[in-house]
Amino acid sequence: MIIILKSDVDRESPDIQQVLDLAGRYPGVSSRVHVVEGSSRSLIEIYLIGSTAEVPLEPFQELEAVERVVRISEKYRIIGRHKGQVESGGFQYQGVTFDQHTLHVAPGLCAVDTPEHVDQMFAALAAVGIQTSRMGAYKPRTSPYDFQGLGKECLPYVFESAGRHGIKVIAMEITHESQIEEINAALDAAGSPTGVMVQIGTRNAQNFELLKFVGRQQRFPVLFKRGMGITLEESLNACEYVASEGNSRIILCLRGMKTNLGDPHRNFVDFTHVPVVKRLTRMPVCVDPSHSVGSRALAPDGLSDIQHATAQGVIAGANMVLVDFHPEPSKALCDGPQALTLDELGPYLEDIAIVREAYEKRREAARKNTESARSAGA
Repeated sequence: MIIILKSDVDRESPDIQQVLDLAGRYPGVSSRVHVVEGSSRSLIEIYLIGSTAEVPLEPFQELEAVERVVRISEKYRIIGRHKGQVESGGFQYQGVTFDQHTLHVAPGLCAVDTPEHVDQMFAALAAVGIQTSRMGAYKPRTSPYDFQGLGKECLPYVFESAGRHGIKVIAMEITHESQIEEINAALDAAGSPTGVMVQIGTRNAQNFELLKFVGRQQRFPVLFKRGMGITLEESLNACEYVASEGNSRIILCLRGMKTNLGDPHRNFVDFTHVPVVKRLTRMPVCVDPSHSVGSRALAPDGLSDIQHATAQGVIAGANMVLVDFHPEPSKALCDGPQALTLDELGPYLEDIAIVREAYEKRREAARKNTESARSAGA
C-alpha cells in the first residue's frame, strides 16, 4: 500500500509521523518514507510493507495531509505504475526534464580516448543544440586485454570541455562504487560545470551491492541498462533495488538481448518493450541502438541499421536515445565499427525528428479515438 501525501507536506512535517503512527497499529506492517522527485513536483510517499491486504484505506484517506491511498497492483513498489497513480514520475536534473513524455538524444564517445576527440564531439553537439551526451571513462570488457578506459585521468578534461560547450548531462558507466567518489571529486574540482548520469552497464545489471550503493547516493540520477541475458522482469527488479535505497531518479535503457537469434546484429533488438516498461513503471525509457546493432552498415534504402533501430525505439515512444558517435571511428579504442561520424549527426537527428513527429501523431490519434469511444458509450 502507498500513502501519497499532498505536495505541500515537507520531509520534516509532523503529518508524516501521524501516518507512521497509524500504520504502526497494524501487526505485520512496516513503513518506509520516500521522497519522489517528479518532473513537475516533489511528493512524499509512504510505503506500507508486509501483510497489507486487510489494512483499510479509509483511516489514511481521512488524514488531512493525505492526497490519496493506492493499493499496490504490481510487484515493483517504488518504480511501478500502480492503479490510481496517473503521474508518470520522471525528474529534473541540471535543468533538464526526463520523463515519459520527453525525448533526449545523447550522442557521444563509447570510450574517451583523447581530449581532442572529446572536444570535437561536444562542439558538434553544441552546434545542433544538444545538451546531453555519453562519455565512457570506465569500460568493462569481455577480454582482459581489451581497452578498459582511461578512468579518472580523463575526467578533468571531459568535465571542463562539457561545461565550455554547454553540455548539461553526461551518461557515464561505472563498474565499482569507488568510481562514484572519483567522479564526485573531479566534478567538485572543476566547479561542477556539468552533470553526470551514472550508468549501470549490462554486465552489472545484477550486481546487487553496487545497485544498493548507487541507490543510497543522491547526487546523480541512474541510467540502468537491461541485463544482456536476463528477463525484463529481472531487470525491473534490479531497478527496484536502486529505488528501494532512496534514489528513484532512474531511466531504464533497452540495449538488446544476448542471443544468436539476433545475428548478424550484435544483440537481439528489444525495443518493442518500450511501451511495456512505460505501462508497468513510471520510469522514462532509453534505447541504445549502437550496442543493439553493433554495426553502421547501410541498408539498400540508404539508411543505416542503427538509424532503423533508433526509429523502432522512437516510434514506440522512447524518451532517450544513447548512441555512439566518434570524430574518427577508425581510431576509436572501443566499438569503432558501430560509431557514426560527426558528418552523420545532422541527418541522424533529422531522421529522429521525422519519426518522433509520427509517434506524436499516433499518440494524438489514439487520444481522439479513446475520447470518441467514451462519448459513444456515455
